[in-house]
Formats: sequence, structure tokens, C-alpha cells
Amino acid sequence: MTELKNDRYLRALAKQPVDRTPIWMMRQAGRYLPEYRKVRQQAGDFMSLCRNAELACEVTLQPLRRFPLDAAILFSDILTIPDAMGLELYFEAGEGPKFGKPVRSLAEIEKLAVPDMEQSLGYVMDAVRTIRRELNGEVPLIGFSGSPWTLATYMVEGGSTKNFSKVKKLAFSEPQAMALLLDKLADSVIDYLNAQIAAGAQAVMIFDTWGGVLSPRDYQQLSLAPMQKIVNGLTRHADGRKVPVTLFTKNGGQWLEAMAATGADALGVDWTTNLADARARVGGQVALQGNMDPSILYASPQRIEEEVATILASYGQGSGHVFNLGHGIHPEVDPEHAGAFIDAVQRLSPAYHR
Repeated sequence: MTELKNDRYLRALAKQPVDRTPIWMMRQAGRYLPEYRKVRQQAGDFMSLCRNAELACEVTLQPLRRFPLDAAILFSDILTIPDAMGLELYFEAGEGPKFGKPVRSLAEIEKLAVPDMEQSLGYVMDAVRTIRRELNGEVPLIGFSGSPWTLATYMVEGGSTKNFSKVKKLAFSEPQAMALLLDKLADSVIDYLNAQIAAGAQAVMIFDTWGGVLSPRDYQQLSLAPMQKIVNGLTRHADGRKVPVTLFTKNGGQWLEAMAATGADALGVDWTTNLADARARVGGQVALQGNMDPSILYASPQRIEEEVATILASYGQGSGHVFNLGHGIHPEVDPEHAGAFIDAVQRLSPAYHR
């Protein structure tokens, strides 16, 4: 068992007492940091950076050198699984991720195989092992994956989309094909996250970026059911500790009760949901992570502090809250504003833990 010097994040996820509210940021290793941009340039392209364990470790640790964060999150991408399935992931400047071989038929989906995690995705596990070694117990390491529905949207659309027409066409016109795709992806995510845990990840998070584009009925079937299968299949104890799992559905505030019923330890909440309401609805079952609008970081440090104070007051007294943005930090944010955000949480939150 690795002795953690700072286990505030894990304690909060377990709803155990903490001295202050822990904080980390989604996309905390990324383009808003000049040192990240330098390493990205050195790597040549995004996926080359992801596939180099030493460089992935370097960018994972960069925000921790700047800021007193309470967790590190593996630097990788949610689309590594589809890439390992042979869909040929690439990135175009200004356009985001694209796949050279999208899947849009039952025949194409039937050919997909669950990847071998140490072969096809061994570079991710190498990064996890390298980061754990370099962290040396300073803070816990979070592993992650995209949700099956979110991965499916990119795989069927062939990249980013605004109307989700291709993936919804498949879901509604060929439900058996979509069910098979989601099942294969759920099995892959189970293997992927369990491999990350075996390599040293001390908590895991499932990013359901696009569950919020579904109707309530379709969310239950296409997004939540596969995530339930994943929660059921995860390794929940390793290295002498419980391994907590957090589910995050962007724009999913209306489904918090159903998400909490999966057995997850925590739910991510975006800024469209009031944190006090979320706590009243599910705070007895799960910890909550969130939920400041990332765009607040464009504001003055004073305005940022006011927002932090509002969110802390909204959650109220006691443990079970991990402070975070409601989604990823924007690339144009001034790192000093991120620092003001983290500082405000550290200064103002102890009053809620006495």
C-alpha cells in the first residue's frame, strides 16, 4: 500500500471528514499552460504526446507544480478505446478529433473487438505507472474513460457533431446495432479502467459528455444502462484502499437520482444544476463534484472568489464535496486566474468543515 501524504480527495469522495474542500480541475493539464504547449510541440502531435509515458507524466505533473491541487488526473484522451479498435483516430487543427474509419452499420460493429489493454493500450498503463512513481504519494491519481454513449457518438459521427444525426439514426433505426456497440464499449471500458487501477490509478471517473443530448427514456437505455454495467464490473478495492468511481453526465442534472442509484461513489455536476438542490436530492447517497462555470475564470480574481463563496455556501457544511469546474478549463484562461480560483477554495472552504 502506498502511503498518501494528501488523501483529502479520497476522503471527500467517501464523505469522510476533511479539513477543507479538496479541489482539482477537469483538463487541469492542458493548453492554458504555456509549459504544456511547449511539451505538446516537442511531442509533434497530440496522440504522440499521449503515447509517450514520460511526456504524458510530465504534463500530468505540470499543474501540480504550479498549484496546490488535491489530485492528479491521467493525461490521455477519451477516444483511446475507439482508436485501439482500429477506427484510426486523428486530430485536425481547429476541428477536434476525427476517425478515418467510422462505424455506421451492424456489419461494421460486429467486426469490432474489445482491445487487449496491455497490448493496444499499454501506453496508457505505462503512463499510469510512470505518474504513480513520480507522484511518490503526494496526491492520488485519477484514471478515466469516456462513457459508452459518448464514445459511440464520436465513432458513428466520425468526429465532433452538433446535431448527433448519424448516431441517433443508428440508435433509432437499428437498435440492435446500437445495443451491440454500447455493449462492446461497456466491456472495453470495464477492462480499460480495471487495467488503469491495476497499474496504479487510485480513483476513476467516467465522462459522459453527450448523455445530456438524449431524452429521459433514451438516456436511461443508451447512456445510464451501459454505465451501470461498468460500475458493476469495476475493481473497487486496490492497494489497500477503496477505489471510488465518479460518474459525470454533462447537462445531466435531471437524472441525478438515477445516476446515484448505480452504486457510484460520486457524481459530477455541471453549472446548470444548483449544488444545494443536488445535495438535497442525492447527497445522502453520493459525494458531489463541481460545479463552477469554467467561463468564470475569464473574470477578475474578485469575481472568481465571489463565485467560489457562492458555491461553497450552496453545498453547505460538511464533507462530500470536491470542488471543480462544471466542465474542462478553457484553453484561453490566464493561469493566474486558475491560481486565484484554487486559492479562494483553499482559503474559504475550511469554515465549512468545522
